[in-house]
Amino acid sequence: MYQGIRISGFGGQGIISSGVLLAYAGMLDGRHVTFFPAYGAEMRGGTANCSVVISSDDVSTPVVAQPDTVIVMNEPSLAKFEPLVKPGGLLIINSSLVESRPKRKDIKILLVPCNKAAQELGTARIANMVALGAFVKQTGALSIDAIAKAMPKVFKRAKPEMLELNVKALKKGAEFN
Repeated sequence: MYQGIRISGFGGQGIISSGVLLAYAGMLDGRHVTFFPAYGAEMRGGTANCSVVISSDDVSTPVVAQPDTVIVMNEPSLAKFEPLVKPGGLLIINSSLVESRPKRKDIKILLVPCNKAAQELGTARIANMVALGAFVKQTGALSIDAIAKAMPKVFKRAKPEMLELNVKALKKGAEFN
């Protein structure tokens, strides 16, 4: 099993923390993982993306040039990362913020209103967790339980109620298909 993932959006959307969380959950699941972040010139509000590899075998590089899955959380990310998805791959789009639609017909496209779903749960800050829930459901690369187990390790200062809300957001995201 090999799953190369690119997650992209703007700073403050939890792009990098989503990647760290996936990688940590993969480690807890006994998988080989890599994580490689990339930031724009600004921090909050600037661009951010990361590559994550989750594999049952050794990983030769942390860079995911042709991802199996791309998660785009904002409009500029769609234009930049849609061309990179490998044929037959998966493109998850935060349809709450991305109005454009992909041009490719050789990939699976999943529109997930991440911000809207997160807001319905109480805060837009967990939109990234909605996206990860959709990813987990579509790929089977990890389980929601594995990600939930990784949360206290990655989000060390999070209060228990926030961790519970993140798990609810994962489950909400898994409902989209």
